[in-house]
Amino acid sequence: MSCAILILRLHRGDHVRALRPPCYLSLCQLSHAHPVRYNLRECYRLLQLPEDAEASHAQVKDAYLRMAKLYHPDSGVPTADAALFSQIEEAYRTALAHIARRQSAWQQLEAEEEEEDRLKTQSPQHRHYLSYDGVGLGTPSQRERQYRQFRADRATEQVLEYRRRELERVAAADEGAMAAQDVHRRSRKVKITQAVDRLVEDLIQESMAQGDFHNLPGSGKPLNKFNENPYADPMTHNLNRILIDNGYQPQWIVAQKEIRETADKLRAGLQGTRAKLGDPLTPAEELKWRQCCQTFSEDLGRLNKKVDNFNLIVPLLNRQMVHFNLQREVDRVRRADQEGRLEREREKERERLADVEKRNSSETANHGLFSWVLNLLR
Repeated sequence: MSCAILILRLHRGDHVRALRPPCYLSLCQLSHAHPVRYNLRECYRLLQLPEDAEASHAQVKDAYLRMAKLYHPDSGVPTADAALFSQIEEAYRTALAHIARRQSAWQQLEAEEEEEDRLKTQSPQHRHYLSYDGVGLGTPSQRERQYRQFRADRATEQVLEYRRRELERVAAADEGAMAAQDVHRRSRKVKITQAVDRLVEDLIQESMAQGDFHNLPGSGKPLNKFNENPYADPMTHNLNRILIDNGYQPQWIVAQKEIRETADKLRAGLQGTRAKLGDPLTPAEELKWRQCCQTFSEDLGRLNKKVDNFNLIVPLLNRQMVHFNLQREVDRVRRADQEGRLEREREKERERLADVEKRNSSETANHGLFSWVLNLLR
């Protein structure tokens, strides 16, 4: 019976339809429906992709090329169908748009995380003591300039907004008597303000001429009120003053003090060792001096690591330090030792001359006394 039906279909010219796969028949039935906007699950079903997994761009593209080879009108294969291919193409575009939106969301999320990490890593350890209303990045001076610019921009915007509201209010009011009354009130206010300013200035000048300001306490001395930086934010100045009064020191200041004290201690130790040795050095002293220089080199390497850590946290570029050089430090110690030896020799020479002068004066005094006694006996 099935063979008869197949022969009947071939006889009627339906040989192409009879050779098509069963899945194609279901797709052809879908192709005769009205064009609609497919969801992602329907797109995957049309492209013959797994519906329970997220397909990548390459997988969607491969599925589209595979379906195009089967159903494109110009492919020349028996399964070509223009209506079905249009649905496949729409499903392909919908899937690509979904992938693009998903990638854009991921990229935006990664960018926000990177920006948050960058802001966390760029903030020094003492930055949380400075406010600036959360405005600006970088060193305290850079944040201060950015905060001043932000305040200036905000004040400009407020002034423009105030002027806009005033103009709207004036325009909404009566253009006749209301405008004239407003102008009269403004001019009167300006005149009163100018009159008060002139009166205050005249009173100040009169008091200065009479000498009322000559006996003020603290006359001729600087005012303590203006010791701080006039360009600094008052809140920042008060916070720094509280920290200073309570003995707080930023980490970079403590590190700088420690580096300087360690360098002075190492130099003093090396100079003391060189002072104990002779000049010129004997072979044994030369070996001891080399061992001392080797130890000094290791200590200097550890000190240079502290200098690197200090340069990472110091907020000002001109406060950064350079590495300590071994040869330069050794030459410095040698010059100091030579100057010390010369100074000791000069001191010994001065003491010797003083002793000689003292003996000569004593002999002169004794000779004078002996001569006086001889003259007396005569």
